[in-house]
Amino acid sequence: MDEHTFLLEAQALLSTTATRWLNLAESLTEDLLSRPAKEGEWSARQCLQHLLDTEQMAFPVRLRAFVTGQDFPGFDPATQGGDYTGKTVEELAEAFASHRSSNLKLLEKFTPQDLSNTARHSELGQVTLEQFLNQWIAHDLNHTIQAERALAQPFIAGSGPWRFYFKDHDLGEQ
Repeated sequence: MDEHTFLLEAQALLSTTATRWLNLAESLTEDLLSRPAKEGEWSARQCLQHLLDTEQMAFPVRLRAFVTGQDFPGFDPATQGGDYTGKTVEELAEAFASHRSSNLKLLEKFTPQDLSNTARHSELGQVTLEQFLNQWIAHDLNHTIQAERALAQPFIAGSGPWRFYFKDHDLGEQ
């Protein structure tokens, strides 16, 4: 894929995530969204909280670093996450959508020629904007899949004889 197409695809993919979360938050119950896929795994709500954390604290910092060529720190979700006590999933989704919109505006300033811009990640070393965008997209999709896997579990468990067809996604006891 050429650089121009890649940049358009990156923006398009990143623009879908907020709408997806707004729809889930508006349509589903807090109980379902707060259910982990299994013990020790994140619920859809926790995935959204993490996406909100990175959208506020990591990705705008990284985008600005590629403009200036400056270093940027790693992000540790275990120690750098926000406190979302008392916030509904809908409020979290709205906050995520707002931050994502701001970050997409930052991204619009980049051209295909900027994809080779470099910055230094504190743990990974020198990286390009193109590598960062690939990581950002994969991060979005990974946590969307993780959230949807958590949402699917009670329905997989209740699917009776069809449960077999979900064996690749079934995390419960069979």
